[in-house]
Amino acid sequence: MAKGRLIYGFHAVTAKLKQDADAVLELHSDASRDDPRMRGLVTAAKEAGVRIVASVGHRLDQMLPGAKHQGVIAVVEGEVRAMDLEDILDGLDEPALILALDGVTDPHNLGACLRSADAMGVHAVVAPKDRAVGITPVVEKVASGAVETVPYLMVTNLARTLEMLQERGTFVVGLAGEGEADLPTLDLSGALTLVLGAEGAGLRRLTRERCDTLARIPMFGAVESLNVSVATGVSLYEARRQRGLAPLAPRERGRG
Repeated sequence: MAKGRLIYGFHAVTAKLKQDADAVLELHSDASRDDPRMRGLVTAAKEAGVRIVASVGHRLDQMLPGAKHQGVIAVVEGEVRAMDLEDILDGLDEPALILALDGVTDPHNLGACLRSADAMGVHAVVAPKDRAVGITPVVEKVASGAVETVPYLMVTNLARTLEMLQERGTFVVGLAGEGEADLPTLDLSGALTLVLGAEGAGLRRLTRERCDTLARIPMFGAVESLNVSVATGVSLYEARRQRGLAPLAPRERGRG
């Protein structure tokens, strides 16, 4: 098997082939699957010049124990590209939209947050190195290609990073159940950082104190709180709605 990192699942592998086919070294596919979805993926990989390795289910299971790989695993070269937040900000031609995640350690939640971030045109996602999950194969699968398109920056000190964003003219809004205002009542149309904490624990004290304001998502049912990935999607949509939902060029946003 070629050396590289592994990604799995139809969405993640298909997205990688579309975005950066040259980085896909091998496609390991379950030879027992002969359905249209598998045939389409294998054809796309062949057309991109990717080496196809027909395999069996238990060998794929050994490559990624416990993963729901759907019979598809790709070997891709290199690590997820590291980027500098200030360089990203310098390269923007619209007000910044940043997502900060404080203490999100579940890879499924992170993957879902990254997927929402991509959908809503977020320029970067930041998280603390000491209390966050990194990019794992599970994150890549759940994110369905967003790992390759949304910069995910793990910073040493999240509070200092928020301070830097404020100095750059960014309005920092923390999401909390005890927030001072309903999120839709705030002006989110300018440079904005939305800060969300892990489900249950919420925002840490220093993170909370660094925010310009705390806001809550209005709730109209019996449920008292939302999962962090759901809250991320709701919050980012409100920010993008206030910006007029203007369509962006396909993933040139945030790349400078």
